[in-house]
Amino acid sequence: MNEIITLNHGSGYRLTHELIRDVFAKTFGMEGPLTDSAILGEQGYLLAFTTDAYVIDPLFFPGGDIGKLAVCGTVNDLAVSGAVPQNISASFIIEEGFPIDDLRKIVLSMAAEAIKAGVKIVTGDTKVVGRGKCDKLFITTSGTGLVAGEFAHISTAKNVKTGDRLIINGPVGNHAVAVLGARHEIEFRSQVTSDCAPLNSMISSVLAGCKSIHFMRDLTRGGLAVVLNELASMTGSNIVINEESVPVDDAVRGLCEILGFDPLYLANEGKVLIVAGGEEYEEVLDIMRKSPEGRDSEVIGEITAKKDGKVVLNALTGGKRILGVPSGLQLPRIC
Repeated sequence: MNEIITLNHGSGYRLTHELIRDVFAKTFGMEGPLTDSAILGEQGYLLAFTTDAYVIDPLFFPGGDIGKLAVCGTVNDLAVSGAVPQNISASFIIEEGFPIDDLRKIVLSMAAEAIKAGVKIVTGDTKVVGRGKCDKLFITTSGTGLVAGEFAHISTAKNVKTGDRLIINGPVGNHAVAVLGARHEIEFRSQVTSDCAPLNSMISSVLAGCKSIHFMRDLTRGGLAVVLNELASMTGSNIVINEESVPVDDAVRGLCEILGFDPLYLANEGKVLIVAGGEEYEEVLDIMRKSPEGRDSEVIGEITAKKDGKVVLNALTGGKRILGVPSGLQLPRIC
């Protein structure tokens, strides 16, 4: 039987990585670590280049919409690669019958978010397809930014070493739960809002004030757990995470307990994992907490000397378990 694409291939988990590795990267000759942005050298300059597609359902959710998501996602992919985001392209695939008023709201949202992030939307494309040929609206964005040579290593994790601390900038899982709530009209006792936000200002402050930033990655599809496993695979080092240190809002934790989700695997759109040198992590934490996007930042673990390439979770219950990468998805179409 021929293999086919399933929704699990878009989950951000193991099947996604296998698809990217075995079908795309292998065929296109992409070598080295697969990072959020390609770092390209051109006439003495380093250029970060990224692209992403957005197919979220629903298009509007608490804390944002598909337009805000597209701009923030592109800006953050550049920023976590050590780049200063500059220019974005945006392409729209619109289903026949889509309300122009809704399109205007989304485009205005994109424009406002671009101004907030200090980037320009400079080019794009528009296609209209027949009813039923796409789900209302899909957006594809690409972005470029300049990278200082001293930050070119960040996305590769090649400078990560034993004793480095792992820091995240706030509670995980809010975006996925906000989208789930909007999709199924779930009412929460406490409002759950997507964390969708541009992180380049906070990241720029961290890079300006600290010299030992060894890795960054935004916690989108697959959530914190998948990024930790990517980092362990890239470095070969073991990572130890303290579950009690990972911030999770009560409303998110409660829904996860009811539905059987693990917040460590849920998508975020305004969270970043930063790996900082053990001698400087407190300064990094202090800088992050001065930013609106980082006021709830926490140190959640560290890089150990053991070289098994595993992620070990010190659980709230007192035991330990390996934090692996599942093959399937918890929630489809959250970005």
